[in-house]
Amino acid sequence: MRELFFCARDIRDYLKGLIDTRELDNTPGFDPTFPALTNAPAIQKFLHDMMIFFPQCEEALKAPICGETGIEGLRLDFNFGLRLDVPEGNFHVTISDADSGQIFFKQTLSDTRLISVEKYFIRWQIDIRRDGEKVFSHTLDLEGQPVLLIVDSRCGLGDSLAFLPSIAAFESRNRCELSIFLPKYLRDFVARLYPAIRQVNAIDFDNYATYFLSMYTSNVPFCPADHKTTPLKLMAQLVLGLDTLNGKATFKPTAPRVIREPYVCIGVQASLTRKGWLYPDGWAVVVDYLKRLGYRVLCIDRRARETGDGITIRKPNGAENFTGDISILERANMLYHAEFFIGLSSGLAWLAEAVDCPVVMICGFSKDWNEFHTPYRVVNRLVCGGCFNDVRVNFMDKTPCPYHNGTARELECQKKISPRMVIEAIERLIVDKKLEPPALKNFA
Repeated sequence: MRELFFCARDIRDYLKGLIDTRELDNTPGFDPTFPALTNAPAIQKFLHDMMIFFPQCEEALKAPICGETGIEGLRLDFNFGLRLDVPEGNFHVTISDADSGQIFFKQTLSDTRLISVEKYFIRWQIDIRRDGEKVFSHTLDLEGQPVLLIVDSRCGLGDSLAFLPSIAAFESRNRCELSIFLPKYLRDFVARLYPAIRQVNAIDFDNYATYFLSMYTSNVPFCPADHKTTPLKLMAQLVLGLDTLNGKATFKPTAPRVIREPYVCIGVQASLTRKGWLYPDGWAVVVDYLKRLGYRVLCIDRRARETGDGITIRKPNGAENFTGDISILERANMLYHAEFFIGLSSGLAWLAEAVDCPVVMICGFSKDWNEFHTPYRVVNRLVCGGCFNDVRVNFMDKTPCPYHNGTARELECQKKISPRMVIEAIERLIVDKKLEPPALKNFA
């Protein structure tokens, strides 16, 4: 049985940047579903390679299709996009969008496995004729069906936490039998936050549908958007075809408070050192300020020291060392009882937000809308910034600063946020949340 791949999006969207598509764009009556183009061996190889994004992709391509249609050998599921096994015979297959009516594929097939390039939610419509007679029709409908969501283990903590509200909303909207596959380090925390969602420890492809959650750029057909131009929380929402989300889940700690005195948590590390707060001795100034207010200051990073991009970031000397390979659930308990958290655009900031711990976020390399909203975001708007969300450059590349690498302005977005700016955000938070710093209680 041969494999054949087809696109829901115009194939020219994927080919741009690889070939000059202007001749195709200017061809009168050009049909992007035309078999002479889409079935060409070079195009088929290109589409195949584009789909191999997850470790499980090759397995998903080859895994048996279990969805029976009532016609021997004709099987259908949505476990790696649309997957359709067509047996030998004269079968004319039409694939379209059930909502818009847009036709993606129309060909006569025999002894073929047909697979869509797109893996995100589309309300597929499948119509099949055999020898001219309509023999099968199906519209994707998740209600009551087993559906698996896979969270990419390569995603950072913050990315994965940003997906969770969409996962909960997806289950309630579609009323499906939902299961999720999560990285091991997240499972206990997610079980606490969303106890009704079933977790699985292994991946198989015998469900009705499977969707893959990760951070994607526009040339990867797992999401209809580019993470550079889309808020993190919206990425999973778009993959799963959701218009709205449910209310925020409420975290209930699994352990009582163990530190009696009021304390503040800080996180000075991120997935890349270039994301750190790079003002010289900035953390030391802020930690000293917090201690003068009477707070204990706990550094809760995984590691006390990180080096990258020619930069070393260490736990501030004045902060208590609560670093280490501690579970996410334990970190969540600690953040839940903290007065507030000060950190970066990092997984710990997303964890604090998930447990309703107020967040002071020091971040200039991304746009304000990229992360969750906090009124205590600290950014210097008088210098260069936001390159993380610029589709023209790659912030994650080996070059630390896409705009000014090797110049005096390198990473000025993170270097020119002053301690005074951070302290002003802390002071606003203390007033807004009606906190009482221990050292000020005698003056109340």
